[in-house]
Amino acid sequence: MKAKVENQQLKAFLLDAGLVGKKELEAAEKKAQKEKRELREVLLEDGRVPEADLRKTEAYILGIPFVDLAEEQVDAEILRIIPEPIARKHNIVAFRRKGKELEVAMLDPNDLVMIDFIRKKSDLKVRPRLTTQESIAHVLQQYSKSLQAEFGDIIQQEVEGIKMVAEKGGKREEGEDLQKVAEELPVIRIVDTLLKHAILQRASDVHAEPLEKEVVIRYRIDGVLHDAMVLPKQASLGIVARIKVLSNLKLDEHRLPQDGRFKVETEGYKYSVRVSVLPVFDGEKVVMRLLSETAEGLTLEELGFRGEALEKVQENLRKPVGMILVTGPTGSGKTTTLYSMMEILNTPVVNISTVEDPVEYRMPRINQTQVRPKIGLTFASGLRSLLRQDPDIIMVGEIRDEETAALAVNAALTGHLMLSTLHTNDAAGSIPRLLEMKVEPFLISSTLRVIIAQRLVRRLCDDKEEYRLSEKELAQFAEFFNVEGTERILQEEKLLEKNQRIVDIPFWRPKQSPECSDGYAGRVGIFEVLPISETIKELIGQRVSADHIHKQAVQEGMRTMVEDGILKAAQGITSIEEVLRVITE
Repeated sequence: MKAKVENQQLKAFLLDAGLVGKKELEAAEKKAQKEKRELREVLLEDGRVPEADLRKTEAYILGIPFVDLAEEQVDAEILRIIPEPIARKHNIVAFRRKGKELEVAMLDPNDLVMIDFIRKKSDLKVRPRLTTQESIAHVLQQYSKSLQAEFGDIIQQEVEGIKMVAEKGGKREEGEDLQKVAEELPVIRIVDTLLKHAILQRASDVHAEPLEKEVVIRYRIDGVLHDAMVLPKQASLGIVARIKVLSNLKLDEHRLPQDGRFKVETEGYKYSVRVSVLPVFDGEKVVMRLLSETAEGLTLEELGFRGEALEKVQENLRKPVGMILVTGPTGSGKTTTLYSMMEILNTPVVNISTVEDPVEYRMPRINQTQVRPKIGLTFASGLRSLLRQDPDIIMVGEIRDEETAALAVNAALTGHLMLSTLHTNDAAGSIPRLLEMKVEPFLISSTLRVIIAQRLVRRLCDDKEEYRLSEKELAQFAEFFNVEGTERILQEEKLLEKNQRIVDIPFWRPKQSPECSDGYAGRVGIFEVLPISETIKELIGQRVSADHIHKQAVQEGMRTMVEDGILKAAQGITSIEEVLRVITE
């Protein structure tokens, strides 16, 4: 086996395989020489050759087998042969063992010192294999996942290490005692492990709920709460105290609600944690909202916008003035949609300002203001001040009252693009809601451009179960959506032939597997997009009901949320049951 791939060899093999053009290769070689770097580094950095192809070529030259571990689940015992810090630092993982032979995947086959170290530590014959960065990252993630199996034992051991705090009369003494508990190693470890576990599970919220004899920890994953674990009651005091210390809250205040925030940072992730502590009958309940600071903004397509709905939203985002409203219940992804829109609009030629409660994600070059009602900084007062800041685009987290509604409409009327949210069940319901807030109909029709209503449905995992709807199921579902209208949409999308019915095409159900515990992973939006046409403007002037506006919008070609959901179910993205779950909630 050779120890290193020479640049000349790599060039010859890449050209011979037709993986890169001669001119591109020469340009990369010049750059590598100028910057005194390896040719492969430059090729990967510039994206001239896919990493898998480059690694396979290197493996061939060196006479080392290439392995792709991007889909591989490695046994926890084999994984732990190489300690996690070493695996991360040197990009090397153990993935298979046969008798006294251990197969390891790595990025740098020249790291002979590492191979020798693993051989001595494990007393096994090490067989190196070349792989990609993606494969290494996928296996490294599994170190943390193997935590889940050990998690219960760790917590139980740590809980036993927590000393019960003696009940004291003096407030100052109680505060000092709680401070000591919060700084004890077992308590610190429990809270750290709870958060690490929640982040690995992709949880959005962590609930710590005290009961009479225990504490229940629950995680909200993809919008659904799951019991994560049950801890002994004595852990409650320490956990609450530790979270209060991290969030800078009063340790000896047990009667009033408190809100705070702190950050969690490691090499792999960076999260902002919003904390709410509320007194309940058996103690204090803590809810932590986890917000990733490294999450990149999603495009509208990634959120789930498709076809004409996407075109309508993009068309109205290009207009310099007017109002775009996003509606739906709490947790339906409204804020994420607004952030995605701002990502599109965020260019150096515009001034974008926001008033939010709270500021969920930090966005570069956008002026974000957090409301503070205690000191008089409300949505209305913040928006009034914003209008003196020469904005082009304004985002108001939510229109809650008459004053904010009047100011928002006025801002849209006076040459600004206004983005905001409302709490209504569907798009058409926004118009009566604005009328209730005493906004004049002629102002609504002259400023409102488009209304988006949305929900979030869970995505099915790749491993899913195919089935066809029975006539009985179809009859049950018919009360939630118009079957003929939905069939017409499926025909337009070429998912249904002219002579076919909805019962003739496949749908999918979740299928449980070790990698995908409940058959779902991640979420996607289902939407209805209602553009304010001339006809709808007339209806607004007549103060008609939401149902009347909804019917007119459907007549004009609007796809309802449930139709968008059924379309996504027919495409295998989600299940019909999941769509109906969020629609009927």
